[in-house]
Amino acid sequence: MLKKIAGIMMALTMTLSLAGCNAITIDGEGEIMESTGNGSIGLSVSTLNNPFFVSLAEGTEAAAEKEGVKLAVADAGDDSAKQQNDIEDLISRNVSVLIVNPVDSDAVAPAVQNALSQGIKVISVDRVVNGVDVHCQIASDNVAGAKMATEYLIKQIGKGAKVAELEGVPGASATIDRGAGFHEAADKDLDVVASQSANFDRAEGMTVMENILQSDSSIKGVFAHNDEMALGALQAIAATRKDIKVVGFDATDDAVNEVKAGRMTATVAQKPELMGETAVLTAIKLIAGEEVEKSLPVEVELVTK
Repeated sequence: MLKKIAGIMMALTMTLSLAGCNAITIDGEGEIMESTGNGSIGLSVSTLNNPFFVSLAEGTEAAAEKEGVKLAVADAGDDSAKQQNDIEDLISRNVSVLIVNPVDSDAVAPAVQNALSQGIKVISVDRVVNGVDVHCQIASDNVAGAKMATEYLIKQIGKGAKVAELEGVPGASATIDRGAGFHEAADKDLDVVASQSANFDRAEGMTVMENILQSDSSIKGVFAHNDEMALGALQAIAATRKDIKVVGFDATDDAVNEVKAGRMTATVAQKPELMGETAVLTAIKLIAGEEVEKSLPVEVELVTK
């Protein structure tokens, strides 16, 4: 028995010296098993200059602290090139699981594929990674949410009314999906006179809306792919004193307050904190070698006055 224990300890010492930072476990039979990474989690978030993604990051941080797991957070600042570098840095830190919220669903693919090739488990949150088979995707049904919001807008302004669409970051899956949901309803019952990107940004939303109103002041409604752009649109509309209904997406605190005040017509609640928490709990299961669902949907709901 003592010889067996001594043999196990010697093998463990040798394996540790070879494995570097990799986590080592011993099963019930005394066999040594190596798992990829050091047991930590890395989060690459598209931007922390947006309340929705701040909430998402806070959800991951709270869950990681509660579960006692190390979490490293990297803010891409809505820059695809920086996000690729951030992911490479997280790979070099030897994380076991990468949680990625892409700036651009295509541009992030090579870095994510590299993480997978290193044996790192990958979870995508809110937005997909195009062309890459990740271990789990956690997202709201953006198509259904946008369609639901647009159908509500139609009820407020009537069929045939002129509307504008403020699009998100080009290439982001949320932009693509929310645009698809909007057009699924709008193309049948509304006159879409403008569809322009404001990159999910409030200041750009205001500028783009100002330009749209200068081109056509008879617009009756606006669908914005997120609340930040919707709030920017509200600022532009306020200067004209026109009654234009604005619908957003994300249910950030500022947007919900505007809905309660009657200045904004509606927004779609996605529950970003729950997304972040779910991502961490799923990551912990992957670290433990458990099977997880390939897709974990988070419910959306319409917020109105």
